[in-house]
Amino acid sequence: MQTSFKTGDKAVYPGQGVGEVMGIEHTEVAGQRQSFYVLRILENGMRIMIPINKVGSVGLREIISEEDVKQVYSILKEKDISVDSTTWNRRYREYMEKIKTGSVFEIAEVLRDLYLLKGDKDLSFGERKMLDTARSLLIKELSLAKDCSEEEIESDLKKIFNLA
Repeated sequence: MQTSFKTGDKAVYPGQGVGEVMGIEHTEVAGQRQSFYVLRILENGMRIMIPINKVGSVGLREIISEEDVKQVYSILKEKDISVDSTTWNRRYREYMEKIKTGSVFEIAEVLRDLYLLKGDKDLSFGERKMLDTARSLLIKELSLAKDCSEEEIESDLKKIFNLA
């Protein structure tokens, strides 16, 4: 697994989504010279500095491979799963944890589960917001991984969840 990125590389930062490495900056922190990746999140332009020696622990990772894209699609297509019938706030916390892992597979599970749940009942405000977050995180990364437009991914999702 790559832990070193170059300027211009795309990387996924858990909970924020896909960013572009804008460069590397060196700063003095508590008397120690540290190096940071400067990441600009594509979705909102937010600038994040990640200590290079903490890349693994914060979960910064490369965009998924073409092979992983197939796995994400198969997770999204699973329909015969029982969506947890726990209270919405416990479910919300569990889904939030999955999104924070930054794992595209966990985010796909959250999206799938929320769409399945939405078919059964109205989602709470928090769940609707989470559905949108999971959707945009997935769309951005899948479009980069497949080298296609976000509209194409959007269309795939509509087909998978019968929204067309």
